Amino acid sequence: MNYSKINNLTGWFCFLVATVSYILTLEPSVSFWDCGEFIASALKMQVVHQPGAPLFLMIQRFFSLFAAGDLTKIAYFMNVGSAVASGATILFLFWTITALAKKLVLKPGEELTSSKLIAIMGSGVVGALAYTYTDSFWFSAVESEVYALSSLFTAIVFWGILKWEAHADEPRADRWLLFIAYIMGLSIGIHLLNLLTIPAMAFVYYFKKTPKPTNIGILKTFFVGILILAFVQYGIIQYVVSFGAYFDLFFVNTLGLGFGSGVLFFAILLIGGLVLGIRYSIKHQKKVLNLALLSTALIIFGYGSFAMIIIRAKANVNLNNSDPDNAFSFLGYLNREQYGDRPLLFGPNYNSQKVNLTEGKTLYRKGTNKYEVAGKKTDYEYDRVTPFPRMYSDDDRHVAYYKDMMGFDDTHFPSLFDNIGFLFKYQIGNMYMRYFMWNFVGRQNDDQGQGSLYEGQWLSGIKPIDAIMLGNQSHLPPSIVDSNAYNRFFFLPLILGLIGAVWHFKRNQKDAGIVGLLFFFTGIAIVLYLNQKPLEPRERDYAYAGSFYAFAIWIGLGVPALQDWLFKKITPKNGAIAATAIGLLCAPVIMAEQGWDDHNRSTKMVAHDIAVDYLQSCAPNAILFTYGDNDTYPLWYAQEVENIRPDIRLVNLSLFDTDWYINGMRRKQNESAPLPITMKESQYVQGVRDVMYYQDANIAGPVELKDIVDILLSDNDEDKVPLQNGTKENFIPTKNFKLTVNPAEVISTGTVNAADAGKIVPALEWKYNKGYVTKGTLAMFDILAHNQWKRPIYFASTVPSEQFNGLDNYLYTEGLAMRLLPLKADSAASSRQDLVNTPVLYNNIMNKFKWGNIKTATYLDQQSSDDVSIFANLFNTSVSSLIKEGKIDEAKKIVEKYYQVMPDKFYGMRSMMGTYFMAENLYILGETARANALIEKSATYIQKELTYLADVSESKNRFVGGQNVQLGMSFLNQMAHTAEQHKQTKLSQNLKNQFSALESRFGPFFPQGN
Repeated sequence: MNYSKINNLTGWFCFLVATVSYILTLEPSVSFWDCGEFIASALKMQVVHQPGAPLFLMIQRFFSLFAAGDLTKIAYFMNVGSAVASGATILFLFWTITALAKKLVLKPGEELTSSKLIAIMGSGVVGALAYTYTDSFWFSAVESEVYALSSLFTAIVFWGILKWEAHADEPRADRWLLFIAYIMGLSIGIHLLNLLTIPAMAFVYYFKKTPKPTNIGILKTFFVGILILAFVQYGIIQYVVSFGAYFDLFFVNTLGLGFGSGVLFFAILLIGGLVLGIRYSIKHQKKVLNLALLSTALIIFGYGSFAMIIIRAKANVNLNNSDPDNAFSFLGYLNREQYGDRPLLFGPNYNSQKVNLTEGKTLYRKGTNKYEVAGKKTDYEYDRVTPFPRMYSDDDRHVAYYKDMMGFDDTHFPSLFDNIGFLFKYQIGNMYMRYFMWNFVGRQNDDQGQGSLYEGQWLSGIKPIDAIMLGNQSHLPPSIVDSNAYNRFFFLPLILGLIGAVWHFKRNQKDAGIVGLLFFFTGIAIVLYLNQKPLEPRERDYAYAGSFYAFAIWIGLGVPALQDWLFKKITPKNGAIAATAIGLLCAPVIMAEQGWDDHNRSTKMVAHDIAVDYLQSCAPNAILFTYGDNDTYPLWYAQEVENIRPDIRLVNLSLFDTDWYINGMRRKQNESAPLPITMKESQYVQGVRDVMYYQDANIAGPVELKDIVDILLSDNDEDKVPLQNGTKENFIPTKNFKLTVNPAEVISTGTVNAADAGKIVPALEWKYNKGYVTKGTLAMFDILAHNQWKRPIYFASTVPSEQFNGLDNYLYTEGLAMRLLPLKADSAASSRQDLVNTPVLYNNIMNKFKWGNIKTATYLDQQSSDDVSIFANLFNTSVSSLIKEGKIDEAKKIVEKYYQVMPDKFYGMRSMMGTYFMAENLYILGETARANALIEKSATYIQKELTYLADVSESKNRFVGGQNVQLGMSFLNQMAHTAEQHKQTKLSQNLKNQFSALESRFGPFFPQGN
């Protein structure tokens, strides 16, 4: 019986099943979050956010070639690249499971029978296909993100160590260890998660080389594994570059040589040292030293993919995050310095008080002909600290979350045990175990879970069991039962995995312990290291997919366990077949059946189309200020890949506080001319004008913005205030600003039509809304002061209002962006939402915008469903504005467009709100039947949602779903009044009755009702 051939063919069958599944369900274009940046950067070999992924970009660039020049297909084929990498991960997982299963099922020297072969292959198929359809892995498999390729490299190295183990007694077996070292080096150019396999692999080596393991030996091996991990993570990845940087500092600043000379000298030293060391180890037969030095050399060689980052940074590409074109900027890039630090072993609690500021290492930046001091790294000293700080953020939202979750009052200072409690309750409980159970038990929906009992929780589908954790499940609401992500596995994959784990530990504690270490280091250890703050902007389950990979090994081993424990009384062959069949049904089949509809993105174009809509909202040659990932990265994709609106200059305000980003804005990009920034690089480099504070100079009346800019850029000591350290810095002397308007200039540039000349204000006057100015805000002021209305200026609708810097009253909605216009607000405008450039908005909705297939898409993820609300707001804003202007026919055309493109189902309370506001507009337009239908539909939805929350509140004896309850009750009350106002008496009375019934149910928990 040819075991090797059958093992290979079955593995490739699993690869085919997985790859086809992923290709059938992958997103046809760009996805949200980092995908837009990665696709755009891969196509043009640009520099992504820290700490970079150069090898990933190069591999994705290869897949882009299959688009054969069709710009609209580049994202698709890069997504295919992730699908293929994910399928290959399943291939190596299969071979890993069968290698472990073979050791358990087949004793040394025992003949391979058909029953044992079926059990081994069955375990591989069940485990590999179970992981294929896990939620977290599937999500990454269908988009162009690093995690699919990172998982593949993790799978390869773990498979590689098992191959070494199988051949360890052969003369050239250590070549497998060198192969692993090289793969690990390459993986650094994708993601660092791969390195977490090192401790597990150390034990494979120890158990193979040690006939009689001891407790001391096991303990030593554990610490050696940690040391090797630390050596690679810090010694190679960080300190090799750090040594190179400081060599360069000496060669440039002391010896007067050119930039890079010190790095070159250090590289020669490093290579020479490795060569001499390897030759010495060969000459003196130092086998372990030889293996260590060769492995180090191969890791560094694989790590060399990062040369691409420096090469492309020097080319000044459009997307050039951190501009790492020299030794020190590259070191900061690798160290993720822009993201700051977090305490791990010792540090403050959220209510520790800052008492002092201490200076750390010197920061350097590249100057004209030498490295200049950019300042010192600073750290705060606190009045009180604690070991193992988990609740350390002093952000007001985080503090409120800590107190609410842990039940602290304002005076409580969390102890070590309190921090450990938060670790288990939130960081492990909510941010790991919830994800683990999602993947192997089931889940409610894909609403982001922040600890609530009705959003993103795991749910098995067995109501009595679910009720123990979540409360009464008798009346599940539409947000659960109508969600594609309502996945019920009935604990079956979890049970099968636990059976496999127990059986594994009973049969082979060494191998089971190795899988357990892999499970721990790629799961709980990451939780400890990340030390996550609450209220993350997105779910983070992708970080723990490695531990789900390890658990899938045990799911596979559940097959021989079932054969061993349940089917002893039937023939071995039939027992193996039965165990495999049960395993398939309990894991991959039910996981694929339940998960297909919420992972099938094949009809969704939301990220692509909303990016196009952001750009199409702008007039030619515009400047568009954005803020977050999802109003920036897809737009980068649209411009860089599909060449859509390359005339627009995107300015991400989250990055605008860095000198390298401002430098990029001062250069031409695509078809966009440099921004009108007048300040010189020396006036905003790192360490200069990072923050300038407000100090009232008692200036009467508003000050011209250009004068404010001049004061902030002044090098005159009279324009500065002294600091405690004896230096002086610029400051804001007033918060009352103005920008004088030349009407002829405004009309000649097309900013305002000549017909509206009477609406032009003499000057924009506003009050600045912060107590400080960063260099990014200074750059924005510089643009406003010197643009002279030549380029249209917009803010994306998703930019937080505080980033408007007080300009709110001059921002007019024209689509998904608001244009800065020097117009008097209409006397009827009661809020910023009433500022609408109606003709432009109407044209955009009717003729320009795309809608991402939101009405017909088989599935919308949470971010896409949130954007349904953004679209709904556009329609309501347009209809309301047209009604106010008396343009009833045009308003009705917008309504018809609304019914054509907007989905019929609700995606949470936010989308329900948009429907209610449309109903209000329909009443005004005289479309009473449609309005009533929307009101009734909304009320039914609210009633079902709040009935569930009332059930849960009563069963848990505490108030649950506060924000949704308040929102729902408020809108139900408003709908009753709206219906009454429009003489819909019966409907109004029904709504009042529903309101009263729900109010009485929430009374004990929520006395104020609405």
